[in-house]
Amino acid sequence: MFDAESLKLKVLSQHRKIIHIDMDSFYASVEMRDHPEWRNVPLAVGGPPGTRAVLSTCNYQARKFGVKSAMPSSLALRLCPELLIVPGRMSVYKEVSNQIHEIFKKYTDSVEPLSLDEAYLDVTDSEFFNGSATLIAKQIRNEIFEVTGLTASAGIAPNKFLAKLSSDWNKPNGQFTISPQDISTFIINLPLAKLPGIGAKTAQSLERRGFKTCQDIQIIDLFTLRKKFGNYAHRLFELSFGYDDNEVITDWLRKSLGVEETFQDDLEIEDSLSQLSDIYLELERRFDKFKLKHLDACAHKLFVKIKTHDFKQHSFERVLDKDQKDLPHADDFYIMLKDLLLKYNTPVRLIGAGIRLSYENGPEQLNLEYDMAN
Repeated sequence: MFDAESLKLKVLSQHRKIIHIDMDSFYASVEMRDHPEWRNVPLAVGGPPGTRAVLSTCNYQARKFGVKSAMPSSLALRLCPELLIVPGRMSVYKEVSNQIHEIFKKYTDSVEPLSLDEAYLDVTDSEFFNGSATLIAKQIRNEIFEVTGLTASAGIAPNKFLAKLSSDWNKPNGQFTISPQDISTFIINLPLAKLPGIGAKTAQSLERRGFKTCQDIQIIDLFTLRKKFGNYAHRLFELSFGYDDNEVITDWLRKSLGVEETFQDDLEIEDSLSQLSDIYLELERRFDKFKLKHLDACAHKLFVKIKTHDFKQHSFERVLDKDQKDLPHADDFYIMLKDLLLKYNTPVRLIGAGIRLSYENGPEQLNLEYDMAN
């Protein structure tokens, strides 16, 4: 509803109790726990320098130097020459994540995992601590530390958007609560860059046009809002007032499955095509594993993607004539990839291939993409 007064009433009527739990520099924290000698040094988990590897995460000592997740290892070392980069141990991280999620289940069945180290919890109907979401979040964080030796931060709010936002407010090892009565005060001066869907470049563009905070969106006339933001206008208007009606989702179906590979050196067309067989074999393995739990899953689209030497990404999809219970043949991916490579005719640093999924027993239940997920 594009009406400010009605939306303000909807904001005040939000009654859910949502907790967003976010582990503090999860992978790096596990490494520091298991290697005490690393606790006081700048530390990152990622691939070795001198390659195209990037960092999965880093500790807070490293962040003081401007090091951050997804940064190339070579750049991170230039910013922080003393940075210690160690390889990841995914099996260990998954084991710790399982311990954390077992703690979540003690307090609510309504848990939506976002990753190994992050989740939403709906504790609206929980009877723990007389229903106090703030005290529940504190207890969960205490238990996580007792069981794993790791710290977590939490945000507590009447909706998912504000809960996730507030979990960053007192990081690391802290929490922040936003009540319905506090939303208008909290949101009014919030930078637009904090809103989902608005990246750094978009935020800079908006600022040049005079849009810096949520208040700037709240007071704009609705015709102009639609003209400037199109289909995103309605969502942007709601978020600018602190309203979000997305529920914590505990039962979802994957919509896509894919594999990608980044190469040490840029590859020409023929060399790129020769890499597809290994990518296909890994895709086949993941699809077979997925089918063990989802017997009604079918492939209804194919896709391939490339990232060229200048970091530009391109992709191509094709709808299958009929949904297939088995993984489509490797030749289908080969033809699509070859066409894509010939179209751009430039060395590539990444190749990916995958399928879009459908289900025989009903429609897809959630618009949650997991492209290139393990």
